[in-house]
Amino acid sequence: MLEIFKAHIKLNFPTLFRDKILLACSGGIDSMVLTHLCQKLNLNITLAHCNFCLRGDESNLDEAFVVGYGSKQNILVFSKQFDTQSFADNSKYSIQMAARELRYNWFQSLSEQHQFSCVLTAHHADDSLETFFINLSRGSGLDGLVGIPKNNGHFLRPLLPFSRDQILKYAQKHQIEWREDSSNVSLKYHRNQLRHKLVTVLKEIYPNILESLTKTQSHLEASKELLESHMQDIEEQVIVKTNLGEIHFDINALKALKSMPLYLFPLFNKYGFSDWKALSKLLDGQSGKKMLSKTHTLLKDRQVLILLSNDLPTATSQKIKSENDIPFIENLGCHLKIDKVSVLNSCDSNTIYVDFEKLQFPLELRTWKNGDYFYPKGMKGKKKISKFFKDEKMSLTEKDKALLLCSDAQVVWVVGRRQDARFVASKKDTLMCKISLQYATD
Repeated sequence: MLEIFKAHIKLNFPTLFRDKILLACSGGIDSMVLTHLCQKLNLNITLAHCNFCLRGDESNLDEAFVVGYGSKQNILVFSKQFDTQSFADNSKYSIQMAARELRYNWFQSLSEQHQFSCVLTAHHADDSLETFFINLSRGSGLDGLVGIPKNNGHFLRPLLPFSRDQILKYAQKHQIEWREDSSNVSLKYHRNQLRHKLVTVLKEIYPNILESLTKTQSHLEASKELLESHMQDIEEQVIVKTNLGEIHFDINALKALKSMPLYLFPLFNKYGFSDWKALSKLLDGQSGKKMLSKTHTLLKDRQVLILLSNDLPTATSQKIKSENDIPFIENLGCHLKIDKVSVLNSCDSNTIYVDFEKLQFPLELRTWKNGDYFYPKGMKGKKKISKFFKDEKMSLTEKDKALLLCSDAQVVWVVGRRQDARFVASKKDTLMCKISLQYATD
């Protein structure tokens, strides 16, 4: 195995022979074998051990084992204890996800502090097989079915070509000591159920399943790369607008795609939407229907699918105490500015001219509500704001973000849309002001 490992490193990770390496070492058989192999190749390694404090004395003994090994072998060891349970409770993660988040964040921090070129983890072929079935059971797309990547940015996995059996035989041959993690036999974890109930049986029926899966995943990886190379053209066909945290997809263009379900997953999975059947149903749903992920919302608005970030700022009422205030409007991404002027110039959607004497400070900048009305400039009589929005054919998201500038509860301006006729300045007015939206590029 050592010679095969050496050839594998030379072919796929040649820089490791000169890199400063951080090696994630739990003390289990996989990471101890990886450590031994790296030592045999005289690689410049430092060990990092995470004590997640989930198994009492057993966790502490694991930590002591790794620290002791480093001391005997003259290898630097970083170790850290985590309150994993509290982190999981506070972040609403499962224990496994919490441990993963803590582990990778710490490895990244160590790498930045000590200039490690990369982090090695001891994932192997059986891990990739288990990951394949986990993702398959979740209805994953190609990203999940290609298995564990041999490199993922800063993180490298040099043991992926080797099976659990090969690792065990190597450990026994070289009399490598390791710690057994009792949680690895617990069937309360999905991965352990797959390992002990499904994978064991599959290996008995298909002894070469690891080799076959590796070939299959190579084909899937090639298909994934082909699809990704095509996705930019697809996005140009279906995306009709991007603005202030929104992306608008043309539903008719989406439906016109050949093999539409093939493209729905890569288009929307990166935003947390992985169920292409639900996505297809949304395309045919009523206007106003939506889907939610942890990070985004997908909203159907007539013949457009609108992608919204859940982190978009929500508009709140803002007071403008005087003409000297220049408030920032978060959901429009601009400032509102009031300037006294003596000359009337032409207006546009971002600028109005107002009879200053009719304004009563503080002005209020707020979201609209049912029952609001105004007297639109250029029209006779009053109109409800909701009816004005409908006539303007505004999208649902445009309505949600719409703001009113008010003076003493009267609408002065549907911001960026239409001025109220009652406040329009004329040449006869002795005091006038220009109210405008000021963007960063203005």
